[in-house]
Amino acid sequence: MAYAISLKVVNDPAGPIRALWEEVAQFESRPSMAALGYPPHLTLAVYDDIPLVQASNVLREAFAGRSALRLTFTRLRFFDDPLVLWAEPSPSADLTSAHARVHALIDPRHCHPRYRPGAWVPHCTLGTQILLKYREEALAFAARTIAAFEVIFDVADCVSLAPVFVMAEQPLDRPG
Repeated sequence: MAYAISLKVVNDPAGPIRALWEEVAQFESRPSMAALGYPPHLTLAVYDDIPLVQASNVLREAFAGRSALRLTFTRLRFFDDPLVLWAEPSPSADLTSAHARVHALIDPRHCHPRYRPGAWVPHCTLGTQILLKYREEALAFAARTIAAFEVIFDVADCVSLAPVFVMAEQPLDRPG
């Protein structure tokens, strides 16, 4: 079973991200992010072969007593093959530190290559089921200029994947 360690939005409505989810859903076979039943999030690591207890322990050790992350999103982007639309956070030392803490506690060789140090691209996914017939419209959407907006990521968690199920979580202190 695969596990992911993520930062998610619990106490902030994340309205701008949810609004983007709805806009991106017009390009999808079905609204992929809403269908997860999981809030807006940033995935820090994905593991296929570690015990759940190890992931849970890392979650507590990496995030106990840490502050929530207030991130500013300034543009939309995409990954290709398959086409995935996402929102890009501005560079954040706190986010970089959170990613590094997780990988300092679990050997990065156990992590999916896209989430390893040096390869990871911080992103908040907006849609994963883009239909081929809407590809050009989706790419134009990702190229548009957006107004900057802030979201507070206030819980770190460990989830199993497919379907998403929260296995453990660590609340983060409210930022000052």
